[in-house]
Amino acid sequence: MKNLLAVTAIGAAAIAGSAQAESFDLQSVFGLNVPSIGPSPVHWAEKVKLMTGGEVDIKVHGSGDFVPPFEVFGAVSTGALPMGFDWIGYWAGKIPVANLVGSMPFGPSPEIALGWMFEGGGLEIIQKAYDPHNVKIVPCHLVVPEAGGWYNKEINTVADFQGLNVRIAGLGGKALAKLGANTQLVPAGEIYVSLETGRIDAAEFSAPQLDVGFGFQDVVKNYYFPGWHQPSSWDSIIVNMDVWNGLSDSTQAIMIEACKANITDNLADQINSQEAAIQKIEAAGVTVKRFPDEVLVALRDASNEVMSEEAQNDPIFKEAYESLTAYINSVGRWSSLQALPAR
Repeated sequence: MKNLLAVTAIGAAAIAGSAQAESFDLQSVFGLNVPSIGPSPVHWAEKVKLMTGGEVDIKVHGSGDFVPPFEVFGAVSTGALPMGFDWIGYWAGKIPVANLVGSMPFGPSPEIALGWMFEGGGLEIIQKAYDPHNVKIVPCHLVVPEAGGWYNKEINTVADFQGLNVRIAGLGGKALAKLGANTQLVPAGEIYVSLETGRIDAAEFSAPQLDVGFGFQDVVKNYYFPGWHQPSSWDSIIVNMDVWNGLSDSTQAIMIEACKANITDNLADQINSQEAAIQKIEAAGVTVKRFPDEVLVALRDASNEVMSEEAQNDPIFKEAYESLTAYINSVGRWSSLQALPAR
């Protein structure tokens, strides 16, 4: 991590060289009232404004204000929008490696994901995939492990996935499909109604802090853990590359450092908020449970098969997968050495 004293110096330089403030619009793929993720780009914009001494003013807009949520990437790519805020995995159709970074099943914990992204070469690999789309990516929100999802029936064996209509994103969806589930990506705002009406039988969305705000506990009574499909994931600021290249070096540096500060704030908020959310979910009559070990083993095997297939089909996915896997293994010894005995 860079020394924040350097950022202070950059901010001071921006104030000293005062000029007319630059203003940019940014649209998020999420509503701004969604817990944790919703206000994240707003907080980032506030940090950028503070650190530039008011020289850069980013106006943050919520889902659908300019374009539908799943069209934000295309709008940033063409320059119709200067900036966006996303869950990286939404763009996997255009950028296969986005699936890996958005949600690697049985992948890295948040702290290992953070180390790989900024110190282990991850960001440099990912940016190569974004360059042909004229987009700069700045990882800006690190999500803690999600829940395994909401199911309207108990999952006791692998066979229980057969024929289930499941809302799930990313590589985890492809793994579930191998086990017989019918998977689909439903926008966040439509998940509740889809569960209520029976259009889908199960859904994953995020961690309890976010899930409880959508009211899923009112329509589904089985809440599973762990979030095998997404032990960590990234949301990002995306910037049209022409806009990015038009920024001064100091402004670029401040935007990156503001994201690192944003990640710290968001991690603290998420760790602080999950237990209270789980208690509220249980109070609604929901049974909170873990997937059986035999189910998790089958999901791991299916996930490894999916990721091997994806690596064969895309060279940047392959590079990132090998790099991240090697990084997890290389830093894993530190965790093993520091592990304390169970009580």
